[in-house]
Amino acid sequence: MGLLLLFTSTLLSSYFHPGTVVSAQALFTIKGITLSIDPSADVTRDTNVTLRCHAVVSSSGQEVLSREYTIYKDNTVMYTKPSSTSEYLLYPLPEARVSNSGKYKCKINIEGKQMTSNTEKLTVSGLSKPVLQLNTSVISEGDELMARCSAPGETGSFYFYFYEDSKEIQEVQVQSNQAEVKFRSSSVGIHRIHCAYTVLVKPDSFKSEESNAVLVSVRELPITAVLEINPQHNIYEGDQLVISCTINNFLRSSEKVLLYLSQGNRLLRTGETKVNHSMVVRAQEPREFECKLEIGNVVKTVTKTISVTELFSVPTLTISPAEVFQRDYMTITCRSESYASEKLNKNELTYSLEAAQNLLPKGNGVFHGRALLNDFNYTCKATAKGIVKHSNTLLVHPKVHVSPPKISVLGRVVLGQPFKILCKSDYGDLPINYTLVKEYDQLSSAIVKQQHKEALFTVTISKTDEIHKYMCEAKNGPREGQLGRRLNSTVTVPLSDTTLTVLPTVSDVSEGNDLYLICGVKGSPPVTFKWYREGSEQPLFTTMSEKNHSDYRITSVSKEHSGKYFCKAVNPANNVVSSNTVNIEVRLALWKKAVIGGFCLVVVAVLVVVFVLCFRSKRGKKEAAAELSVRSATL
Repeated sequence: MGLLLLFTSTLLSSYFHPGTVVSAQALFTIKGITLSIDPSADVTRDTNVTLRCHAVVSSSGQEVLSREYTIYKDNTVMYTKPSSTSEYLLYPLPEARVSNSGKYKCKINIEGKQMTSNTEKLTVSGLSKPVLQLNTSVISEGDELMARCSAPGETGSFYFYFYEDSKEIQEVQVQSNQAEVKFRSSSVGIHRIHCAYTVLVKPDSFKSEESNAVLVSVRELPITAVLEINPQHNIYEGDQLVISCTINNFLRSSEKVLLYLSQGNRLLRTGETKVNHSMVVRAQEPREFECKLEIGNVVKTVTKTISVTELFSVPTLTISPAEVFQRDYMTITCRSESYASEKLNKNELTYSLEAAQNLLPKGNGVFHGRALLNDFNYTCKATAKGIVKHSNTLLVHPKVHVSPPKISVLGRVVLGQPFKILCKSDYGDLPINYTLVKEYDQLSSAIVKQQHKEALFTVTISKTDEIHKYMCEAKNGPREGQLGRRLNSTVTVPLSDTTLTVLPTVSDVSEGNDLYLICGVKGSPPVTFKWYREGSEQPLFTTMSEKNHSDYRITSVSKEHSGKYFCKAVNPANNVVSSNTVNIEVRLALWKKAVIGGFCLVVVAVLVVVFVLCFRSKRGKKEAAAELSVRSATL
């Protein structure tokens, strides 16, 4: 019987929904679970809040299934309760605080099957006013003050802030609703102390209002620091200065006393009851002195500022000329612009140039010599009455003189057409001023300010030998400009005066002879010649020649070669010129003329013979007729 029930249960469980549980006791499914917040999700402080978790469960039995409820706040377990009833789970939050704010949800667990509700956010607003308490309202300078700040009725994680005269002096993080701190007041007098706090509710925080304010009176101790400087007036650079730092109204106590004498940020001396210091005044040093007294937690300071007259100013270096070229002479002058004539004779002020082997003194503060080939740093030192001052470093960068420029042309030079002349030096510091010169007359100038750039000039020449009259001059300093060599370049002369010559002459051109068409021009070779026959756009023949003429040969001419001929020529100047047109008529060959003449003679001879024979034949007939008539008459 037991085996039958188990088998039946197994079959039923395989057909039910995954959210359905079938056991030997009962079948059930969790249909849903909800979480609600009463009276509202947004409440004020001290409101009684209840979280209500309700699960809907369907089962086949009459008995209530055992279940377990869990309440979460911000994914952290807050409360867990097993239950054997079908009632709601109620989780109270009496007198809610800001720390109760957060995201809540609940979960139900029945025999290992779980379901979680939706998330509901609870917001509690309003914080109690903080309360500040001090251990005393009157203290002496340097004494500690104890303050306690509390947040009545609040819970959670806190930050407490303490303020003196509205300036925050301490911050403390605690897990309770109160914090205690100890501090010393910043100065003597009446000070207003208050506090505030912040409750941390991740990811937010809520800050309270200010607490009550408590006034604290801080009494000054009679002890003071005393600073004396001698002399006090008419102090010149180089004078001896005596300074003392002492205590006034000193009362013996168990506290350790320390004195500190400082000049600017430099500590001169320290001591217990008195500090003395002697020094030579220098104008460039700080002029503020401080005497500082420390006794326990009490600090007293006094400062004095002296006025120092400069004995002489820091020297300056100047160079002449302003632009120095390698190996050229230069002069460096070292001078102090001002000095105290009432304390210092001008001759007492001496100058020297450090690390300047290439320069020799030429007077007090004047140094002369040739510039080096490389960069060099110069520093001047001025000395008088034990005071030494150095100038700023002067960096001398000797420039490189420009080299004689090279001259060339850009492209091809064509007589009568504009072309460009290039001027460029191999070395020399920029900027470089290039000038185009023709027979020592300056034509035009150009300034080059970039490396690897050349100066370009556009000119036109009318004679071929004019090209050699051009030169370039380069200059980058006070020296005379560097003159380069004369321009040497090939000049292309445009073609002109094209002629077409026929050999043999036009009147002697006969069939079978060779015909030469000679095309000639004036201008610079190489020349490309082309021969044409009227009526055809394609040339009969094309050739290039390094001479000013060329010919086109037609072998064994015939009547078909009769026509009008001309030629064209072009050279690198790219101007095409055409010749005159020649009319050529090819005559018959001599032997043909002889044959025709002989034939004509034969024809003439035959005609003469025929004529003679005909004449004789007619005459014989007449004579025969006459003879017959005579004979008839005789008879």
